[in-house]
Amino acid sequence: MNKIIVSAPGKLMLFGEHAVVYDHPCLVTAVDQRMRATVEVLKTSDFELEASDVDVTNYKKPISELGKGDIPKGAKFVEIAIKNIYEKFGLKKGLRVTTTSEFSSKFGFGSSSASTVCTVKALSELFDLKLDNKAIFDLAYKTVLDIQGKGSGFDMAAAVYGGTLYFLTGGKKIEPLKIESLPLIVGYSGIKADTVTLINKVKEMFADNNDRLQEIYSGMETIVEKAKQSIIDSDWKAVGQLMSDNQKLLKELGVSIDKLDDMISSAVNAGAYGAKLSGAGGGDCMIALGPSDRKEQIGEAIEKAGGEVIDLTTNAEGVRIE
Repeated sequence: MNKIIVSAPGKLMLFGEHAVVYDHPCLVTAVDQRMRATVEVLKTSDFELEASDVDVTNYKKPISELGKGDIPKGAKFVEIAIKNIYEKFGLKKGLRVTTTSEFSSKFGFGSSSASTVCTVKALSELFDLKLDNKAIFDLAYKTVLDIQGKGSGFDMAAAVYGGTLYFLTGGKKIEPLKIESLPLIVGYSGIKADTVTLINKVKEMFADNNDRLQEIYSGMETIVEKAKQSIIDSDWKAVGQLMSDNQKLLKELGVSIDKLDDMISSAVNAGAYGAKLSGAGGGDCMIALGPSDRKEQIGEAIEKAGGEVIDLTTNAEGVRIE
């Protein structure tokens, strides 16, 4: 086999963002908007990448130079993932990777994580490495740590396993929840957020008040545990209330912004059981949960507040060969 197409889902954080970076659990769901990677073995000894979604075109370098020099932001995750696998398994063949996405990288759905997971899965198949899901996750997570120095890995787990997951930092626990779907309404703020910047902002803001920070993270963990059971029980009123509780703590962390606050309060005023930001904050998306007969009104309220409602399905399938 010389060529393969692989796809992986994007993700939405449900509960526990920020706390998950510091050894607390979170709940994350995979969404049905997917990243696709076509990976082809070349007769040359070059690495080639086409990723027009993130403005990378005609990118080419010798395999021996992987990870060296000035790497464009949009190429980093795929290139370092390949470098790590090539070093681990002693591979040398040239490769062409082409990625396309059903969702914009601006949404914060984890496009770099999904493309990394696609790459690892594709190489496992092309070179018969027989990597199981946990091995794919571990290699993808190592890539994140190599590039960012920190990160929880929840977005990689969602891309690998799919579904809705109870996840503990670094993949110490990855537990799929047995559920059919989540009746979420998702609104995009129109503002792109940077996760690492926001994690550092929280750190600086609470530099002199670490005790309160730990209390907030412990509070988030309690919410995650309750939400896990409420989701399994399909008790959406309880889940919605827990969303609102989680949002209060995120506001105290200083990661919500006026635009998100407006979208969230508009959703609740229109009949949502609860709503919160999803992910690092500072922009990106918010999520709301409400009765099915109010879904349209909640969506309209989010749009009136300046948000863009994104049509998607949660609990999507994980990485797969197309």
